Amino acid sequence: MAPKKRVAAAPSAVRKQAAPAKPVNPLFEKRPKTFGVGGAPPPKHDLHRYVKWPKYVRLQRQRRVLNQRLKVPPALNRFTKAVDKNMANTLCKLLMKYRPEDKAEKKARLLKEAEARAGGGEADKKKPLVVKFGLNHVTHLVETGKAALVVIAHDVDPIELVVWLPALCRKMNVPYVILKSKARLGKVVHKKTAAALALVSVKAEDKRELEKVVESANHMFKDAARMPWGGGIMGPKSQAKARLRDKELAREAAQRMAV
Repeated sequence: MAPKKRVAAAPSAVRKQAAPAKPVNPLFEKRPKTFGVGGAPPPKHDLHRYVKWPKYVRLQRQRRVLNQRLKVPPALNRFTKAVDKNMANTLCKLLMKYRPEDKAEKKARLLKEAEARAGGGEADKKKPLVVKFGLNHVTHLVETGKAALVVIAHDVDPIELVVWLPALCRKMNVPYVILKSKARLGKVVHKKTAAALALVSVKAEDKRELEKVVESANHMFKDAARMPWGGGIMGPKSQAKARLRDKELAREAAQRMAV
């Protein structure tokens, strides 16, 4: 048996040339971030969906969504249409001019009256022009026709406390406005919140300003068109399904017309 011949080994494969190294600037050292404890802050992400909000925040959002979904009667829908920012600022400036006295001012006034009576003089018994507050008091002023302007808060809870007040103002021909934030009304009368305020009269220099506010109030509320029903706004998913359904119905109607 003949011996096997050795086959010459194939030449070794040509080695690939290594890529040239990039020049490194010694002034800028690469330092990778570490996101562990005590390291770099994590990248910014919107984490609102993962926050466990307090119960009052969840109730506020659920109530807002529910008011959008359900059909809201006109009497309740009226409180979603408040005055604009410019008119609200003008009205608040006018109310602050006739802000009632606080405890310190009342104490100083009573001391002054006592000193006047002790000296043989007469105390000033003229009633000051101030903003009236208190739901029962405001209601009495509206029923007797003494109120020149009634200001109602839009976020009274429960709303049944003031839901009838706009109808009463229209019946008694008393101008009224709906202003945002019961806390803003409460600040005028030194309270945390106030459901309604009333102006009976103003000084001569403020009558022109009050007439402008009353004219705007009548145009927006008392003499405005009948308030329609509110709500009935479905969510984004339901609206998308309704659009697809209407599109499919329109396509089928077009096919029937073409036949």
